[in-house]
Amino acid sequence: MREKNRAKFSKKLLRTFGRTNGRYRLIQEGDRVLVGISGGKDSLSLVHLLKNMQSHAPFDFDFLAVTVSYGMEGEDYSALHEHCEAYGIPHEVYETRIYEISQETIREGSSFCSYFSRMRRGALYTYAEEHGYGKIALGHHLDDAVESFFMNMFYNGSLRSMAPIYKADRGFHVIRPLIEARESQLQAFAEENGFATIGDEACPAMRTTVKAPYARAQTKEWLRALEGEDPEIFKRIKASFAHIHDDTFLDPSRWKRDDLDVGDACR
Repeated sequence: MREKNRAKFSKKLLRTFGRTNGRYRLIQEGDRVLVGISGGKDSLSLVHLLKNMQSHAPFDFDFLAVTVSYGMEGEDYSALHEHCEAYGIPHEVYETRIYEISQETIREGSSFCSYFSRMRRGALYTYAEEHGYGKIALGHHLDDAVESFFMNMFYNGSLRSMAPIYKADRGFHVIRPLIEARESQLQAFAEENGFATIGDEACPAMRTTVKAPYARAQTKEWLRALEGEDPEIFKRIKASFAHIHDDTFLDPSRWKRDDLDVGDACR
């Protein structure tokens, strides 16, 4: 019988999480980390992994889980707060007026997903600034990174994904400790522990008429089909993210042949 109020992890998930943190030095001695938690499987997995890390890491750090409230009628995060309390995870709800503001600023036909994501991220940035947190941890996983890469390629004409860590314009660092974990691992973690998770029903977009994120759903389905044909595809895509030959693309500024005339190269 496992210890009361202590989450159970697979060894593979713990290894992946620990390796990612060590490789990219995401959390170090003395860090104060703000963690965005929606109550979904990804953010729940993240706060529990951080709690476990806090107990076993050879250095000290603090973290706070913060749920951004959109200011919608009927929002209730009491169950999530009670869950965090039961597992010794510090948690606060940050009240905002995002939903009210969206009624005046979001354009008809625009993507609710990107709009509310930006607004939620901005609220976390503001909270971090006001309370002195040097790092913000987000729950993006490898599936998110791969989907974003192909969406940027197919729909935006750019090669871009999600970095494990980057410095925001406001001065603090944004980290993604789950960026090498698969979505299925996080789903299995939540199910094995019997955690009730919050899904799309909490999203403000469910109360709007703007379009759903079809592009991401289609990309996710396409990748699922590829993986069905080739179970190793995500492993190779992940490896490619760490082996980038950016001087082989159509951007002369990235070429290593400094003495090569662009006009000659194009003949």
